[in-house]
Amino acid sequence: MSDALENLHIVDFSRVLAGPLATMVLADFGAEVTKVERPGTGDDTRAWGPPYDETGMATYFQAVNRNKRSVALDLHAPADLERAQQLVAGADVLVENFRPGLMDALGLGYEDMSAVNPALVYCSITGFGAAPAAATLPGYDILVQALGGLMSITGSPDGEPLKVGVALVDVICGLFAACGILTALRHRDRMGAGQRVEIDLLSSLLAALVNQGSAFTLAGEVGGRLGNVHPSIAPYELLSAADGPIVIAIGNDRQFRALTEIVGCPELADDADFATNSDRVANRDRLREQLEARLREQPAASWVAELSQARVPAGQVNDIAGAFALAERLGLEPIVEVPRPAGGVARLTRNPIRLSVTPASYRTAPPVLPENAPPPAAGSQP
Repeated sequence: MSDALENLHIVDFSRVLAGPLATMVLADFGAEVTKVERPGTGDDTRAWGPPYDETGMATYFQAVNRNKRSVALDLHAPADLERAQQLVAGADVLVENFRPGLMDALGLGYEDMSAVNPALVYCSITGFGAAPAAATLPGYDILVQALGGLMSITGSPDGEPLKVGVALVDVICGLFAACGILTALRHRDRMGAGQRVEIDLLSSLLAALVNQGSAFTLAGEVGGRLGNVHPSIAPYELLSAADGPIVIAIGNDRQFRALTEIVGCPELADDADFATNSDRVANRDRLREQLEARLREQPAASWVAELSQARVPAGQVNDIAGAFALAERLGLEPIVEVPRPAGGVARLTRNPIRLSVTPASYRTAPPVLPENAPPPAAGSQP
C-alpha cells in the first residue's frame, strides 16, 4: 500500500515546534522530510530537557520530529549553503521559521528559490508577520499568548493571567501551516505552479479564539478570565462533588433537565431563572450553588456513571497518564512504537488523523543529530 504523500519531498529549515509539527504531520502520511539543522547543536529543542528518554534524547524534540532524516549544515558556510540550495532545487516544499529576511539574505528566499524551482511550495512561519513593525517581536509561544489575548481569558477572575499548559499557539499554527501547504500543493497539481504560504503565530491565535474573537468582532464584547466557566453556556464548568471536582458540560435543555432529575432537584428545570440557556447564564452563580449542594452528596465517579448513562456530558479531571489510559480503554490506541535505527523503539503519540485507505505510517524515530556531512540526494529514502 502506498502512502498518501509518497514522493513528496520537503526540506525543513524550521526549529522548535510549529514548523516541525507541520512537517511531521505530512511525514506521517509518507512525505520525505529532510530536516536541516545547525552543526553541533541542531534544533533548539534537542537541549530542552529534562525529561530525557533512555537514549538521552530530549522528549520535547521527539514529540514533533519522527519520520524525518537530519542533515547538519552551516548556512553561513558557502559549501553547506550550496548543498542546501541543491536540496531545495529538487524539493516540492520548503518550510522555514527564521526571522523575516534571513532566508533572503542567505539566497534561500522565495524569489530566489522559486526562480530555480517554479513548482516549489514555500512555507514561511513567523511570529507576527513580515512587516517592519514585527521585526523586533520574537515569536515565542508565551509571548504570543500574552499579546494575542489568550492569557487575558485564561485563569481565575481574581487571579493573574495564565498561559495554557502546552505551547498551544505553536500547535495551532503548525496545523494551519500543514493545511496551507496541502492547499498550495492541490493548486500546484492543477496549475503546475508553486506559491508562497505565509503563516504567523498571532493570526493563528486570533483565528483560534473562535467565539471569543467573534464576540469582539461582531458585538464589541471583550472577554475576560472566567476560570472554568463558559461565557455563553451554563452549567458548563467544574463543579464540586463529595470527593473532588467533576466537569459537567450542558449544551441543551434536554441535558439540563436530565441533570436536574439525576441530582435530585428536577424543579430547577421549570424555574424561570433556569428555563433556557440564556437564563442559566444570567443566573449561573445561584445555579452553581443549587447544583453543588446536591453533587456534594456523592463521589464524583458515582455522578459520572449516572450522568453518562443518561447522555449528560460529565467527567472527572484526568492527569496525562489518566488521559492516555482512557484513550486505551476506548480503543483509540494513542501510543505507537516507532523503530530506532540503533535498535529499540520510541513510544510516541499517534497521529490523530485516521484515513481508511492511506493511514499514517510510523517509519523512523526522531533522528540523532549527524555530524556535518553532505546531505542525501533529494528524493532518496530516509
